[in-house]
Amino acid sequence: MKNRIPTHPAAVLALAFLATIAVGTALLMLPWASASGQSAPWLTALFTATSAVCVTGLVVVDTGTYWSPLGQGLVMALFQLGGFGMMTSATLMGLLIGGHMKLRTRLLLQSETHALSLGDVRSVARMVLVVTVLVEGVVALWLAARFATTMGLGWREALWQGAFHSVSAYNNAGFSTWPDNVMRHVTDGWVLAPLMLAIVVGGLGFPVITELWAHRRKRHARWSIHTTLTVWGSVVLVVGGTLALWLVERDNPKTLGALGWADQWLAALFTSVSARTAGFNAVDIAALEMESLVLHCVLMFIGGGSAGTAGGVKVTTVFLLLLIVWSEIRGQADVELRGRRIGTQVQRQALSILVLSGAAVSLGMLLIIPMADHLPLEKLMFEVVSAFATVGLSAGITAELPPAAQGVLIALMYAGRVGVVTLALALAVNQVPRAYRYPEEKPIVG
Repeated sequence: MKNRIPTHPAAVLALAFLATIAVGTALLMLPWASASGQSAPWLTALFTATSAVCVTGLVVVDTGTYWSPLGQGLVMALFQLGGFGMMTSATLMGLLIGGHMKLRTRLLLQSETHALSLGDVRSVARMVLVVTVLVEGVVALWLAARFATTMGLGWREALWQGAFHSVSAYNNAGFSTWPDNVMRHVTDGWVLAPLMLAIVVGGLGFPVITELWAHRRKRHARWSIHTTLTVWGSVVLVVGGTLALWLVERDNPKTLGALGWADQWLAALFTSVSARTAGFNAVDIAALEMESLVLHCVLMFIGGGSAGTAGGVKVTTVFLLLLIVWSEIRGQADVELRGRRIGTQVQRQALSILVLSGAAVSLGMLLIIPMADHLPLEKLMFEVVSAFATVGLSAGITAELPPAAQGVLIALMYAGRVGVVTLALALAVNQVPRAYRYPEEKPIVG
């Protein structure tokens, strides 16, 4: 019986997320969780719980009107747990109570946070707590003050709205209590700016934040390759996405065309930042041009930094693969960056993540198209990529999908949050290293 209990960190993480989703679903089905006082349908509760725990933001019902205040608080707690990481949360509680970690616990936390070594686990765990409390608290107070002064809300309601949207932004969850998400604030930089700050900090990844903090007083500190790829890759994606969105949507009266010049750039910047995994929308996603929908799919699929609250295949994965291609074009035997060589194992991991992620999205499309063939193909693709990349942006068709299609999105959200490689490791039964190697042979490629 003991041998049947999963001990591999990947298996434990996968089961932990499943257990949290199950508990969240059961709680959301209780009468007190809905505004009507009646039990929510099991599929609605399951979809919402999965979307919250997997910090996605896709919804089949309006969060602000369908769920009661207690239900909304439960949803917020679920995406806080999902973003923070189940194993990270358990380890931090153990640190606060016991003051030490066992080796197995450190291994589990390392699997969740992708810390570079066992010695980094404690510092990363503490940084997770400090950054989470600091960023969420500051942004919540800022938003509350803005909501109270501009929307005429009482301070109690303003604090609740500020806290909900702050936690949602930092965890890249995309949940909002307003039916139009944050479209009502499309011209308000005092609201969009702190939301973008929370999104970026949460999406960079905890190892990057730890390294940047450690090097804050060193002018000539050398960044690791991981931090270099994550930071500069994120800058390229945000700037490039902003420019491309502005060029495509500046004359679209349903999105940016109705705004002033400065507000257009603000909305384009927020949309570019949010598209990479946050899930907030300041413009009507369903009204975007076809080119913008395709650009969104690319940005969503790439996602944010590793070991953070962002989804997607991760910035490091994509830019590492670009480095591999560039090295191959130049005829270099090794993949190098800033005087460092990138190991073959890491290259294989990046390639595996890309292939498995592409296969998951393709399978999702193949399953969902026959179930919803009455809907436009590009919108179905948008929903599938958004679900797998745990973004939460929607082309407005999530609630229209049949139950079976919503089930496909649930599976994609779970796979995207846990990670296709982690999930594959959790399901693997034979991981015994071989004591021998076969002779090498080179097949023709291309």
